[in-house]
Amino acid sequence: MIKVGVIFGGETVEHEVSIISAVQAMNKLDNEKYEIVPIYITKEGEWYTGAVLREIETYKDMDLLKRYTKNVVLYRKDNMFVLQSKGLLKKIVNDIDIALPVVHGTNVEDGVLQGYLKTIGIPFVGSDVLASAISQDKVIQKQVFECANLPVAKYHWFYDSEYREDEDKVVKEIESKIDYPMIVKPATLGSSVGISSVENKKELKDAIFDAVKYDKKIVVEEKIVNLTEVNISVLGNYERVSTSAIEEVMTDNSLLTYEDKYIGGGKKTGSKGMASASRKIPADLPEKLEEEVREIAVSAFRNVGLSGVSRIDFLVDKKKKKVYINEINSCPGSLAFYLWDAVGKNFITLLDDMINIAIKNYKKDHEKIRSFDSNILSGYTGLKGAKGKFGKLK
Repeated sequence: MIKVGVIFGGETVEHEVSIISAVQAMNKLDNEKYEIVPIYITKEGEWYTGAVLREIETYKDMDLLKRYTKNVVLYRKDNMFVLQSKGLLKKIVNDIDIALPVVHGTNVEDGVLQGYLKTIGIPFVGSDVLASAISQDKVIQKQVFECANLPVAKYHWFYDSEYREDEDKVVKEIESKIDYPMIVKPATLGSSVGISSVENKKELKDAIFDAVKYDKKIVVEEKIVNLTEVNISVLGNYERVSTSAIEEVMTDNSLLTYEDKYIGGGKKTGSKGMASASRKIPADLPEKLEEEVREIAVSAFRNVGLSGVSRIDFLVDKKKKKVYINEINSCPGSLAFYLWDAVGKNFITLLDDMINIAIKNYKKDHEKIRSFDSNILSGYTGLKGAKGKFGKLK
């Protein structure tokens, strides 16, 4: 049986969203194939493990949570990946074979966690460091999309320091490139945190003031009129991909908010993450536009170098019949399972596919030359006049 360490939480404004997604995933992993080891990262960066972490009720009382779990570190020991308790009496609490990060937002989804997992050498599900980092930065994403000749709505970005130094100059640059209405976003957040729709200069300044509370990098985008917002999920790696059903996002607001995604549905039935958001599946799109969305999604997935399951969001101008790629979610809320349910792939199978892709990626990576057996420092005698196979040091 494969021991899967499900990692979630973290120092991120999307902390609670990650918990929801992870509990959903842990409840759907195939217990006949996998032994589930929950690994929860607190908002302070402490790691905990314990069976109670599989229950959403656990997170209502953090004192009780810490009482019934073990504070641990994850590291490599004797070619095993172990969870060792902290404190004076250190002992190995558990071990895992593969990590399944179900994380959202900065410090976890953006390549930081993936870099740590890569460093200790453990196989992990999902995108690698670079693809994760690109996917978390809405500006870098757009630049990659433009290089791949994918359609992107007009945008302008800047740092908070530039705005503090001369806000009128920044506003003037924005207005010279983009007409009102506009969308203002923190560049590296997700789950619609800190996003505003603006109609005039005053609202623009207010929205920027709000966005810089969350991020040092801000992006302002053209707001597409006659808008239909659609999302699609892509599963696979650089060799082979498949696409899910396309959803049409429904909201009473001018844009999909954090409340739409994670709070509204929970008022009646308990929080279900993105699965609770109002949507139409399949989206009401002409066949030509549907095909265009699929082609662009696959191109974006491959150009960014994604792996596992992702969700790619699109803006469609219904009047102009024009599609714009909006952004990538390398680890989407609820792992976008509801989009795969609609094409006959249930959550259990989706998770199984994700783990199998990760194992294949790990094996392929280790077929490549990763280091040399020879040690060029074995004959090292000091820098002065040193010579070796690379010649004299200068």
